[in-house]
Amino acid sequence: MRPCKAAAHNKGMPTSRQPQEPSRFADLGLAESLVTAVTSLGYEEPTPVQRETIPVMLSGRDVLAQAATGTGKTAAFVLPMIHRLLDEARTAATAEGRKASGRRVTRGLVLVPTRELAMQVAEATHKYARGSGVVVLPLYGGASMLQQIRALERGVDIVVGTPGRILDHLRRRSLDLQSVRLLVLDEADEMLDMGFAEDIETILEATAESRQTALFSATMPPRLRSIAERHLRDPQRMTIAGEKPAAGKLPRVRQVAYVVARPHKAAALQRVLDMESPSAAIVFCRTRLEVDSLVETLNAHGYRAEALHGGMQQRQREAVMARFRSAKADLLIATDVAARGLDIQQLSHVFNYDVPSDPDAYIHRIGRTGRAGREGTAITLAEPREHRLLRSIERVTRQKIEVGTVPTVADLRAKRLELTRASLRERLLAGDLDDVRVVVESLAAEFDILDVAAAAVKLAHSSIQADGEERDVPAPAPPREGPSRSAPPARRERPQSSREDTEGHAVARLYIGAGREAGVRAGDLVGAITNEAGISSRDLGAIEIADRFSLVEVPESIADQVVAAMRKATLRGQKVTIRRDKDATAS
Repeated sequence: MRPCKAAAHNKGMPTSRQPQEPSRFADLGLAESLVTAVTSLGYEEPTPVQRETIPVMLSGRDVLAQAATGTGKTAAFVLPMIHRLLDEARTAATAEGRKASGRRVTRGLVLVPTRELAMQVAEATHKYARGSGVVVLPLYGGASMLQQIRALERGVDIVVGTPGRILDHLRRRSLDLQSVRLLVLDEADEMLDMGFAEDIETILEATAESRQTALFSATMPPRLRSIAERHLRDPQRMTIAGEKPAAGKLPRVRQVAYVVARPHKAAALQRVLDMESPSAAIVFCRTRLEVDSLVETLNAHGYRAEALHGGMQQRQREAVMARFRSAKADLLIATDVAARGLDIQQLSHVFNYDVPSDPDAYIHRIGRTGRAGREGTAITLAEPREHRLLRSIERVTRQKIEVGTVPTVADLRAKRLELTRASLRERLLAGDLDDVRVVVESLAAEFDILDVAAAAVKLAHSSIQADGEERDVPAPAPPREGPSRSAPPARRERPQSSREDTEGHAVARLYIGAGREAGVRAGDLVGAITNEAGISSRDLGAIEIADRFSLVEVPESIADQVVAAMRKATLRGQKVTIRRDKDATAS
């Protein structure tokens, strides 16, 4: 049962809290097996949102938390959820968690806005629960409904899913939520933006009133507050935020971010390192496993990198720092915990291999460069979905983070050629070339002197060229602004089925055989297409909803993919016709 007494400061909207002093996962009240699982994955200490949230959730109280993406929210709600299920398994409550047949039933539910996040949260849950016997299943559009139904029939402890697909299973009676003990809404404002408000309400109504509920959101719009007031009971309200620094606190640090998909981060870091040529740099990672893996990768490609993390003994740390200070290593790959208290005066660069979990961590990291009047450079590798976190850091620091493009092979070759030119110029200024001048004179008698010089430059340049074939790092497509999804647009003459948008991108128009009479809203279309076809809502163009049909513009390059995905899906629980629009009437 939930505690009924509310703390006085919990009235009204969330109150800001300063993060507590660093603690260990073992101090938060988690089961020993979970602490072992987390530390074995390389996490050394909980983030502020984890320190704030985990003890409250373990107490059984509802949570209303305002925290941005990338702050460690997943572990903040997944770890207490697993702990509660394990705790039930050790008590008489276990009998209530199974049906008469002995088959396990769903006791934990996490609602997320997108299929990508559903997969990420499910994967993290599986890692934390490894060896515990807890079974987790992601439910999202685009995957086989039959396979999902079979998995549910076998029994699942925790379901992580998108509202649309969860609702589909409820209507098919393949998912029963009456035994859910703990329900989490993650990135709730994003779900509202995608038009899932009514779906969320329906799902919440399908669960038992005795459940514990946790809602996490980066913002708290009025509609979300209304949902929280109706469905959360006496929640512990919290906002994870830090003190804002004075404007201009880091004036001599050049701040750049590169948006890179996770599989290409190591390659992107190498490319940026080659372009920047840092004299001494720290690369910050989240976990010790990430540190060790990156050190191995960089050293295999000819860099001089050393690892520094909490799993090392003091003598090992001292030896690493001695090599770094003596320039026997020029890259220090470290976790935040291990780097605390280090006195390094002349760092030219700081690299964030992952976006820091909160703005204060970002400020602390990049403040290590640009000291004593020198200029420094802070470079961050961000995943595509972390744009919002970068903007949050900008608001706190009140400084612009330049978003750059990962250097191409052509950029790198031009940089190397410039290094060759600089080396040759330095050698010419130094003089003392008499011992090789005779070679130049003999070749000049046979070849043009410029050709001789060019051949010499090419030989010198080849000494710093990389071996093997170099490839460009794939770059995510830039986000494109779409129309507002708050209300169906006014009806107008139908545009051509294939055309170009205002930026010159080819777009296709899709016909969907359901409209206002079927209760279809813009949010339904956005949510269904993004989840089923696995694309971003920003990829969608104009949306028109008529009485009996709807029209949606998508990039021409993915139109067939969207059609194929949606033909396997449902819209508001019904199969609908979808095809390229055949009407070619000009707009």
